[in-house]
Parts: sequence; structure tokens; C-alpha cells
Amino acid sequence: MRNRPPSPKSGRPGGKGGASGSGAGRPGGRSPSRDARRDDDNPRAARGPKAGGKPGFAKPARDGDARPPRGPRREEDTRGARTGGDSRPARGPRPERRDDRRDERRDDRRPAPGQDRGATERRRPMSAAEELGLESTPLRATTGPALNKHNLLYGVHAVSAAWTNPRRRIRDLFVTESGLEALEESFQKASDAELDRPEPRLVEKEEIDKLLPPGAVHQGVALSCAPLAEVEIEDIVDAAADDPLALVVVLDQVTDPHNVGAVLRSAAAFGAKAVIVQDRHAPPVTGTLAKTASGAVEAVPLVRVTNLARAIDQLKAASFWTVALAESGARHLHEVDLSGRTALILGSEGDGIRRLTGERSDEIAKLPTGGPVGSLNVSTAAAVALYEVARRR
Repeated sequence: MRNRPPSPKSGRPGGKGGASGSGAGRPGGRSPSRDARRDDDNPRAARGPKAGGKPGFAKPARDGDARPPRGPRREEDTRGARTGGDSRPARGPRPERRDDRRDERRDDRRPAPGQDRGATERRRPMSAAEELGLESTPLRATTGPALNKHNLLYGVHAVSAAWTNPRRRIRDLFVTESGLEALEESFQKASDAELDRPEPRLVEKEEIDKLLPPGAVHQGVALSCAPLAEVEIEDIVDAAADDPLALVVVLDQVTDPHNVGAVLRSAAAFGAKAVIVQDRHAPPVTGTLAKTASGAVEAVPLVRVTNLARAIDQLKAASFWTVALAESGARHLHEVDLSGRTALILGSEGDGIRRLTGERSDEIAKLPTGGPVGSLNVSTAAAVALYEVARRR
């Protein structure tokens, strides 16, 4: 047999055992030529092992498949670019929103700085604030103590009556456009009477809301003023000395400011000289009370006394016929003589007049009520009783 020359695939001479591989130099090792042929003919061996140490078994490339092998993921891969380098073109600028375009159109309608605005201003009539030359100012007290939401008067009628009352000392008046127009007549009256009044301060409705208690119906006006001078019961007795038909109302522990304000309003409507209350069991004159009284706070004094029984004795000494209203009364009110000076005494809606108050009164009378509801609200009962006294006269 002719000798075969050494295989060119062999790295070095070595006969049967002289081939590269893990089995070289060991007895019983595989044939080097078989291993070499496996490496040359098997395309899978060209890829090598996968990451992680596992052998790779990729399919052989098909004819015409010119895609390069997948490379490692790029760290700078951005949104919109495929892995492997197949990147999409970058997006253009984001289109503007409708709100932005609306703002630009709104800005376009505004005249440029320095542009003549006379034509724009002539399109609408001049407001009352502009006629008076008023401008919006911060809400803080101009003079006197700091603003107190419970001491401010509000409502057109209450503020108008205080503004035209010569005995009132006014600090600040906060008004909206509509409130300013509603007070024009009061401004004229105060001007004619030469009253010392501050310049109104034009504000927005929301600003007045913050000045007052929640839910206050202010009608666009709020007034800061000093309280009225206190009136004593002796002043009422002296004023009634020359009036044989003098009429007063006495409230026995009526604490609701709405009720007291409503009684004041009825007393002013029927010509009463005063409403007398016990100091410890009566509300102060707040904006709520004055709003309910609808201006009567300026016309009828709210007289505070320490001892109500003693005050009734003082009225009796001044020739007042004192009549207390209660369901326990022996006669109806229209049966009682009310021709001279009269003091009507009413108690709280729940408890009525107290025992000592009833004992000090000249008479206890009742209203001719009936039906399923046997009593009236104290302010309603006061209005009915005051009407009866006015009717008899």
C-alpha cells in the first residue's frame, strides 16, 4: 500500500494520534481526521457557543438571506428605533394645542401697548364706579380697629339706613358695581345733609364674601362703622313723658338674632319707641341682626337692661300699662284696654315669659290662635300684637 501524505488539517505530525482536539495523545482517542471533517463540514460549529456557555444551534442561513447576524443591543437605543440599528427618522416638533392657538387669538384681539383704545371704550357705557373715579383697593380697615366679620353691616337696606344716619360714624364702605348703583340715592341724601362719609371702595363680590360670615346675603355692600351710642331705659321714660300713646316692646330672654331683628323691624313699622332686652340673654347688634331688621336698628333703639323685672317696674312707674303675652292669659289681647302708654312683653318661643316676669306685669293676655299649631314665632306674635295696638288707636 502506498503511503498517504500527512493531512494538511493537522497542526503537527503525529500519526494516528497526532491531531488537535481534546482526545489528542490519549490511547483510544477519536480519529483526528474524523474530528477535522466534522469541524469543516458542519456549519453549526462556525457560530460557536451562545452566551452563558450553552452551545448554539442556529439554523443555517438560507440562500439570498443577506441580513447580517444580530449584534448586541446598543445602549443609546432610543424610543422609535428598532434593536439592531434599524432606526426610524426622528419625530418632528409636537403640534401646538388648541388652547395655545386660542390664547394666541385672544392676545391678537388685545390692542398693543400705546394703541388708541378710545374706540373700544366707547362701545360700553361708563359704570357708576368710573363716573365717581373709584378704583379697586385692598380690603383692610382704613381707620379704627381691624375688620370683624360679625360687626360689619351688610345688605342694601341696613347699609343705606346707617349711611344716612347722622348718629353713625362710618369707617369703610365696600361695594360692588351693582351695590354702588343701589346706594346712589343714599349717597345723595348723605351729601345733602352734609354728613362726613368716606369714599366708597370698589371691590369684587368674592372679596365681600370673604369679609362676612358664610352664607351672608350682602347684595354687594358691606359697611364698617362704630356702634351706636347706648340708650338707657331712663332715656325712654323721659322721651315718653310727653307722649300719652308711647309704645315699647320688652323681650324676655329672646336670644335668636333673626327674631330680635324681625321684632325691631315690626316695632319700627308700628311706631314703637324702643325694644328692651335683658343684657345677658340677648344677642349683640351684628350684621345678621341688622340685616334682618332691614334698617330698623337705626330707627328703634335696642335698650339693654341688667334686671328685666326692675325695668318693668320703671315702666309701670311712668304710666305704662304692661301686658305680657302667654297662652295662659285670661283674656284675648283685643279685650284689653290699650288706649294709653303700653308695654308689650313677649318671651322666647320655647319657654315663653318667665314666672317673675308674668308676676310683675299688669296683665297676661293671649292671642286668639287655634288649630293644630297653638303658638306663633315670637317675631310673628310681636307683629300681630303691635298691629292690634295700632288698630285700636
